[in-house]
This record gives sequence, structure tokens and C-alpha cells, in this order.
Amino acid sequence: MKSRYNQGMAGNSFGQAFRITTAGESHGPGNVVIIDGVPPGIPISVEDLLVDLNRRKPGQSKIVTQRKEADHPEILSGVFEGITTGTSLAILIRNEDQRSKDYSDIKDKYRPGHADYTYDAKYGFRDYRGGGRSSARETNVRVAAGVVAKKILNAAFGGRIIGYVTQVGHLKAKISDPTSITAAQVETFSDGSLNPVRCPDHDLARQMFDFIDSVRKDGDSIGGVAEIAAINVPAGLGEPVFDKLKADIAKALFSIPAVLGVEYGSGFGCATMRGSENNDHFIAEESDESGEPVIGTDTNRHGGNLGGISTGQPLVFRAAVKPTSSLLIEQPTVTSQGEATTIRTKGRHDPCLLPRFVPIAEAMIAITLADHWLRWRAQCAAAPDRTHNV
Repeated sequence: MKSRYNQGMAGNSFGQAFRITTAGESHGPGNVVIIDGVPPGIPISVEDLLVDLNRRKPGQSKIVTQRKEADHPEILSGVFEGITTGTSLAILIRNEDQRSKDYSDIKDKYRPGHADYTYDAKYGFRDYRGGGRSSARETNVRVAAGVVAKKILNAAFGGRIIGYVTQVGHLKAKISDPTSITAAQVETFSDGSLNPVRCPDHDLARQMFDFIDSVRKDGDSIGGVAEIAAINVPAGLGEPVFDKLKADIAKALFSIPAVLGVEYGSGFGCATMRGSENNDHFIAEESDESGEPVIGTDTNRHGGNLGGISTGQPLVFRAAVKPTSSLLIEQPTVTSQGEATTIRTKGRHDPCLLPRFVPIAEAMIAITLADHWLRWRAQCAAAPDRTHNV
């Protein structure tokens, strides 16, 4: 074990003008987020937060982890009489239904695909119960912060964010127009019953469900892809060099556990295209309220980003999510002392992370956009003569 005086954990904050700081572990008392930069006057309640938290929480169907956690948020500060005050907003979600004993017999074993070894390498010590800080359990408070961010975006410019599953294993949906997808399509089937996979192609969603369930019965897991679209985002958000909007969104998505790939627009498909095929042509659309023409593009292969700045077209990002690493299948590994052994992970784990990943990805994109919106607004305040088509 390394020295007890190794560097402590940093990197628990994200954003500048809209900034979140989180704390908590998988099997600790709870998780908390402090949000700085929330404008005053935004209506927010526990019921508002529960809408997305309920989409993320465990136990929704047999193809997700069967833990029973209500994920009930407590607003500790920053809200008075249902309205944000402009001061820091703190939200706590207490942990429930932990089974730390499920991890006691593997505390000295490195779980394949997990951060056990890297945490030991960095800190010389780790919380082995469910992964501690590396667990996706900490994303529940990100989702709560995302609700606040979504409210800011909606109030500012009618911004809307919709995420959905497009691929599970070999089953891949074709979504020709992300702007046409509704929350109802993602969350429910046409008869009003739950759509547990969150794929808007309902016939394929049923096939995905059966496939995930068969993988679950094998004690295994499966990966896939989620697509997230941000609609009505105005042109001009983002910074030209290191804080490109696409770069910050990529960082936001990569910060979510299990994400192995991020692309936007035509993504890796551009590798086989010619420039004449990949370029989107600018067009002048109808005039806005000022009489100025609104500039748009005839296609959106650029995914709403050019030069790291939003174009006014929908932002369309996709994230590849790996199969859950915790398996009931026995796998080879080593102990912290380098001794060869095998491991079979007990506990309750998602056979596919995609259904519960969707609200987390939406939240991180909303947080990034709220941050860049507030940064842009501050820049405009410093330059009152600047014109803009928002």
C-alpha cells in the first residue's frame, strides 16, 4: 500500500458560471450536490426533481438492478417558497438498501472492468463496497442538478433535451429526425405501458428487452448506444478553443461511468465521406422578430457545432456505453498482492446500463448548456452593443 499522504481526490466540480460540486459514495450515507450560479426566480420543488430521478432509479423493470432505493431528494438550501434565491443550491439524496456484505469476500480482489486497481494505484486505499466514489450511484445528484439546468434552458430559450436508446448489442434503431422524438415515445409504448428500454422504435424496443433479459439469465451483460438531442439551442454558445461546446459536452459525457465513446453529428461516419458529402450548406430561413434573416443549414451532419460554437441547429450527440462489468459469471483476476484468483460479483447489477443511462446523459448535457448559456449572457452584458440572433 502506498503512503497515506498521497494526494487526495480532486475533480469533483464541473462547470464555470453554472457549477456543480458533488460528494458521496456508493455505500456511504448519501450523495450531495452543491450548485453555484443558479439564477434567482426559478421555480423548483422536490416533485420537479423526482421526475428525472424516477427515470434513473433502480428497480424499474427486471432488466435493471433490483435494488430498492427511492432516491428521494432533500433540498437543503437555495430555495425559498418554491423559488430559487440565487444562493448556492444544495440537494441531498440518502442511500438506502445497501448490502455491503455482498462485497466483503472480494475486498482484496480486483474486479475486471472496475476502478479497483486504479484507485489503489492512485490513492493506496479504496472503499471496496460497490466501488465507493467510482460507482455510478453518485450520478443521482447529477440528475437532480440536471433538472435545475433544464429549467434554466427552457426559461431562457425554450430549450429541450431528449435522450433515448438507439442500440443494444447488435440491435440498432434508425432515427432519421431526432427533433421528432417525444418524451412519450421514449418512456411509454402506444398503449401507455412502460417502455423499459427507452428506445423510441417500439417494435425494436421489445426485441431489445427480450435480448437484455436473455443476457441477464446468462449472468452476463450487454452494451449499447444512447443518442441525446438538444433542441432550440441558439447559435453562439461555446468558446472557440479549449472550451469548445463540443469539447465540454464530450467531457461531460465521458465523466459518466461506463462511457467508452462519444461522437456528434456524422461522427465516425465522416471518415468515409468526401467533403462535398459531409458539408452542410448554409441557407437563409424566415426573418426573426427584428426582421433579420435566420441563418440555418439544409442538413445537420455538423451536429449543431461548428468551430466549437453552436449553430442554432439541434445538438445531436451519441455515447457508447460498455456492458456492465459486474458479472455473476466467474472471471479470472488477481488480488491486491498479485496472487492469481477468480471472482464472481454478488449483488444486484444492471444487465444493460442503457435504460438508466439516458436521464444521466440528458442531465450532463443540460448542465453543460446551462453553463455556456450563462457564460454567453455574461459576455453580452459586458458588450451591450453586440448583436445576436437570440
